[in-house]
Amino acid sequence: MSETNWYVVHTYSGYENKVKANIEKTIENRHLEDQILEVRVPMQDVVELKDGASRQVSKKMFPGYVLINMVMNDDTWYVVRNTRGVTGFVGPGSKPVPLTEEEMRPLGVQSDSVQIDFAEGDNVVVTGGVWKDTVGVIQAINENKQSVTINVDLFGRETPVEISFTEIKKM
Repeated sequence: MSETNWYVVHTYSGYENKVKANIEKTIENRHLEDQILEVRVPMQDVVELKDGASRQVSKKMFPGYVLINMVMNDDTWYVVRNTRGVTGFVGPGSKPVPLTEEEMRPLGVQSDSVQIDFAEGDNVVVTGGVWKDTVGVIQAINENKQSVTINVDLFGRETPVEISFTEIKKM
C-alpha cells in the first residue's frame, strides 16, 4: 500500500465541518476507508470573556482549512477536490504538498505507530469503549488506522466491529 500523508484542503470559511462530513460520507459510499484515513478540523480550547463571565469554548485553529490523512492518487484527489465547499488543496498550482512531521507536531497529531503483539486469528478481549469486556477473533489488522476488525456475537450473529489497538489485549 502507498504511503499516507497529511494534506491541507482549503474550504469556504464556515464550511469546515460540512466539508468534513461530506468527505467522510463519500469515503463510506465509495469504500475508500483504506485510502483516506482521517479528516480533521483542528480545534483549540479558548477562554472567552463575555458580559463579565468567562467560559471555555472550542474554536477552529485554522478557519477555512481541513486536514486530511490520505494516500494521494487520482481517485482520492478527485473525491476531495470535487467535494462541495472545497476550493482546493494547499500547494503550488494543482499539486498538493503534504505536511511534514515538524508541521504536524504542534497540531497534536502523532504518527508514532503502536507495536502490536497479535495477529489475525488471535482471540482478544476489548478493554475499553462500547465493546468493553467483549471477546472476539481478529479478522483483519489495519496498521494505518491502528485498528483491528474482530467478529463479535451480536443478537446471535457474528458481526464485524472495528476496534482501536489501544482498546484490546491478547487473551
